[in-house]
Amino acid sequence: MTVRRALVSAHSKAGVVELCRRLHRAGVEILSTGGTAALLSEAGIPVVAVEAVTGFPEMMDGRVKTLHPRIHGGILARRDDPRHRDEMERHGALPIDLVVVNLYPFGVAAGSGAPAGQVIEMIDIGGPAMARSAAKNHEHVGVVVDPAEYGRVAEEIEATGGLSPATRWRLAAAAFRATADYDDSISRWLSDRGEAGGEPSTPARLRLDLERAFTLRYGENPHQAAAFYRDPGDLRGTIAGAEVLQGKQLSFNNILDLDAALALAREFDEPAAVLVKHMNPCGVARAGTVAEAFARARETDPVSAFGSIVALNRALDGDVARLVADGFIEAAVAPEFTSDALDLLRARKNLRLLRTELSGAQAPAGWDVRRIRGGVLLQSWDQEPAGATWRIVTRRPPTPAERRALAFAWTVVRHVKSNAIVFTDQDRTLGIGAGQMSRVDSVNLARTKACADLRGSAVGSDAFFPFRDGVDAAAAGGATAVVQPGGSVRDDEVIAAADEHDMAMAFTGVRHFRH
Repeated sequence: MTVRRALVSAHSKAGVVELCRRLHRAGVEILSTGGTAALLSEAGIPVVAVEAVTGFPEMMDGRVKTLHPRIHGGILARRDDPRHRDEMERHGALPIDLVVVNLYPFGVAAGSGAPAGQVIEMIDIGGPAMARSAAKNHEHVGVVVDPAEYGRVAEEIEATGGLSPATRWRLAAAAFRATADYDDSISRWLSDRGEAGGEPSTPARLRLDLERAFTLRYGENPHQAAAFYRDPGDLRGTIAGAEVLQGKQLSFNNILDLDAALALAREFDEPAAVLVKHMNPCGVARAGTVAEAFARARETDPVSAFGSIVALNRALDGDVARLVADGFIEAAVAPEFTSDALDLLRARKNLRLLRTELSGAQAPAGWDVRRIRGGVLLQSWDQEPAGATWRIVTRRPPTPAERRALAFAWTVVRHVKSNAIVFTDQDRTLGIGAGQMSRVDSVNLARTKACADLRGSAVGSDAFFPFRDGVDAAAAGGATAVVQPGGSVRDDEVIAAADEHDMAMAFTGVRHFRH
């Protein structure tokens, strides 16, 4: 298939000028639209405006420009069908042998928090239509939707004058994959906003189309095959979007723990450090510096901190690096690493270091999906509801220091596996009880694990206390304030227990189970 005429309509202009310059030198006539045509003309590349072919100007702020029989007839016509050739000639449609198109960045707009009207304007109509038309007629037409293909396509046309059947087939598959992903992102955005932009509604049919980032040596255990797949869209502030600076290959369990640690580290405005083991925090602290925060977090449970995962919400500097070098850490993730820290940690060949940008990072997008045998469970992400308020239910209100400690405990306990109990002071964890079948067992586990005096501490509970025994155990450990959702049929009994111990108790009205 010889390429004599190309239609180029690209929202992202990266690489377009160089591609068209090479096509022009290869004798290809170039048709183009709007801003792309203007850019090519400014670069001295001869270009035919689409409106010169259609006889119609761009209309309705560019919503209508390529949706015309002379364009789609030129793309969809079978060159080996005499009737198609005759109809093209009678209606003034020129055969188009190559379509180069990339789509409006709907995903970027949808994730930007822009008003719905602005996001809807980023729904591309003409681009997907041209890409699908060309892909359908790939026996006669090439289609390029990915700028990464520009060089390969130009090189093949320069060498042979056209594109081989194998290339056209491959490009067509890529085009349909791109338009399917694009349509899915629009459908998900509309579903997430619910009817008429209201509350999110779960999709009637769930489609997952993720890109494999890399295969893993194995899964949770050596006999399990595994790989890591990335979401499309903005991955700032995520492990999926992190840059690996050094260390051996990430494992399945490393990725789970890194994600859990980073999610909690992002919660704090002050410098903070989070240590995670088996997807549970084993130490959390905030302080004036991340080095101080790291040291205080590690003091919560030095035994569990061995072989843990670390997340910081500030740069990992030389002071932190020296503390890391004193122990054994599997991996660390931070928004930046100073040069002296990298120099110091370079000797730790197996230590994984990941950098991910936290500034401008978005809240989790889409849905939280969990696989079970025979299906999946889908839910919205667990975010504290807007407007959630606390209610003081005991005779004694918390002191200012206790309020700060309770807020810290509540932030941490939301990231601990249920049943979850966390003892804290104002700025660090003191004892953590996770994953117990009984809430009072979680209280007692946290007391047992504590490496610091719990007198005057605050306690956070991810769900209500079903009996007073958990509050009694917390008071016996030295706690003076409790934060919990409330909502038990025995709330009065639990509140009475807190009053007996002269404890302050706040109800949040929000539960945060993590199964």
